[in-house]
Amino acid sequence: MPSVAIDEAMRRAVLLAARGLGTTSPNPVVGCVLLDSAGEPVGEGFHAYAGGPHAEIVALAQAGERARGGTAVVTLEPCDHTGRTGPCSGALIRAGVARVVIAVPDPDPVAAGGADTLRAAGIEVVTGVRAAEAEAGNIAWLTAVRRGRPYLTWKYAATLDGRSAAADGTSMWITSEPARMDVHALRGATDAVIVGVGTVLADNPRLTARNLRDGSLAIHQPLRVVVDSSGRTPADALVRDAAAPSWIATAADVGAGPDGRVDLSRLTTELYRRGVRSALLEGGPELAGGFLRAGLVDRVVGYLAPRLLGAGPAALGDAGVTTLTDAIDLDLADIDRVGTDLRITATVRQREA
Repeated sequence: MPSVAIDEAMRRAVLLAARGLGTTSPNPVVGCVLLDSAGEPVGEGFHAYAGGPHAEIVALAQAGERARGGTAVVTLEPCDHTGRTGPCSGALIRAGVARVVIAVPDPDPVAAGGADTLRAAGIEVVTGVRAAEAEAGNIAWLTAVRRGRPYLTWKYAATLDGRSAAADGTSMWITSEPARMDVHALRGATDAVIVGVGTVLADNPRLTARNLRDGSLAIHQPLRVVVDSSGRTPADALVRDAAAPSWIATAADVGAGPDGRVDLSRLTTELYRRGVRSALLEGGPELAGGFLRAGLVDRVVGYLAPRLLGAGPAALGDAGVTTLTDAIDLDLADIDRVGTDLRITATVRQREA
C-alpha cells in the first residue's frame, strides 16, 4: 500500500494531467508531483503541449535541489527516448531522486523502457498506484496507441423517443444551450471532429469549438474531418474556412470499401498517422451506424432532451444489428443533468473475438 503522501500526490498528478487534454497530441497527457525526502511536495507539472517540456521536467525545475533523495510521482511511465525533448528517465536520474512511483506503464514501444532504466540506475520503482484513475484520464491516448487508431466518441442529441429531428427535418435546437455549450467543451478537448457530407450539405456547420455566449473561438481547435466519398463538399462550405484545419476525406484519398464509400477503418488509421489520438463523431445517423458496424466506436455521449416527437429520423441508422442478441451493449459510465437535458456517457462493451 502506498503512503498517504504518495497516494495524495498521485491523485494530484491525475488532476494535473487533465489540464493537457486536447493540446498534447500525439503525445499523452501526463501529470507529475515531486516529494522531497521528507515526503513534502516540492514541485509539480503537467505536459501542456506537444513539443513542450514533459511533466517531470516541469516538476523538477520547480523542485531544484529539493528533488534529490525524493520521490517522483507520475501518471505515466517516464519516457526513455529522445524526441523533441530528451528522455525523462535520464532527467530523473540526474536529479538524484530515490524513488519513482508510476501509475500506468507506457504502451508505446518507442518511448517505453523508462522504468527499467531507472531501476538499472539504482532507483526504486513502484507501479500501479491509482492506475485505474490515471488510465481513465488518459484513456484516449492509451487506447489509440494500443490499437493504432483514434479513440472515437460518438456524440448525438435526441428527444426522449430517440429522434434527431422532426418529420419536416427541423432539428435546431433539440437540446438546451447548456448542452450545446457542453458539446463545444467536448470539441475543445479532442483532436478531430468527424461528420459526413450529408451534414455539411444540410446544415453547413463550422465545427469549431466556441464560446456560444460571445462567439469567441477556443484556444484549441480540432481537425475538422468531412467523410465525403465523392467530393461533394462545396468550395464555400464553412468547414473549409480558416478558423481551424480541415480534411475532406474522399474515397480516392482514403480508399473505398466494398460499397464504394470511404473505408472507415482506413480513415481512422490515416487519422492516427496524422497525429489524431481522440476523435468526436458528430455525423448523422447513417455515418454513426457505419462506424458502429465497423466496430470503431469506443464511447457514446448522448444528450437527451425532455421532448417527444413520435416521428422523424432516428438518432442512429443501420448499425448492423438484425436481432436482439446482436445488440451493441454499452456500459454506463455517467448520467448527469446539463441544463434541461440528460447527458449519458457510456463505453462500448468490446465483444469477445
